[in-house]
Amino acid sequence: MSTTRYRFRTRWWLPADQRTVFAALTDLADYPRWWPDVRSVRHLDEDAADVRVRSTLPFTLALVLRRREQDERTGRLVVRIGGDLCGVLRAEVVPDGLGTRVDFDQEVEVASRLLRVLSPWLRPALRLNHAAMTRRGRRGLARRLAGDRSGHPRDACR
Repeated sequence: MSTTRYRFRTRWWLPADQRTVFAALTDLADYPRWWPDVRSVRHLDEDAADVRVRSTLPFTLALVLRRREQDERTGRLVVRIGGDLCGVLRAEVVPDGLGTRVDFDQEVEVASRLLRVLSPWLRPALRLNHAAMTRRGRRGLARRLAGDRSGHPRDACR
C-alpha cells in the first residue's frame, strides 16, 4: 500500500433541502465565509479555482479544483484536484428525511514534495487533520444554512 495515497469517505447530514445544500457546495467563492479551514478561493476560470486550505497541522495546501461534473437534478458533483494533492472528489447530495445527506468520496495522492517525504510518518496525523477539517466544514455549513451570518467562523471558539 502506498503511503502517499489516501481515500476519505465522509457523510454529512444538513437540516436544509437538497437544492439549497447543492447550491452552497457549488459556490466555492463563499467557502471561506463558512468553512474556517478554507483560507482563500481565487477563480481561475468558469470551472477552476485556486484554493488555499489550512487545518490543524501547520501547513497550507495549495489546491486547484476543477469542476468535471455538476448535476443538480441527480445531486452529483465531481471535482478534479491538482496542486499539493492530486486526485478526485465525488459528492452525492440527496434528500434524507427532513434534510439532506451529502456523501463525499475523495481519492488523492500527495504531490507536495515535503508531504511525500513526511507522509509515511505523518499518515495518522494527516487522517486526523482531514477528519477535523471536515467536521468544521459541516458545522460551518449548517450554521450558514441556518442563517447565521453574524460572524466569520474563525472568530468563534471551536
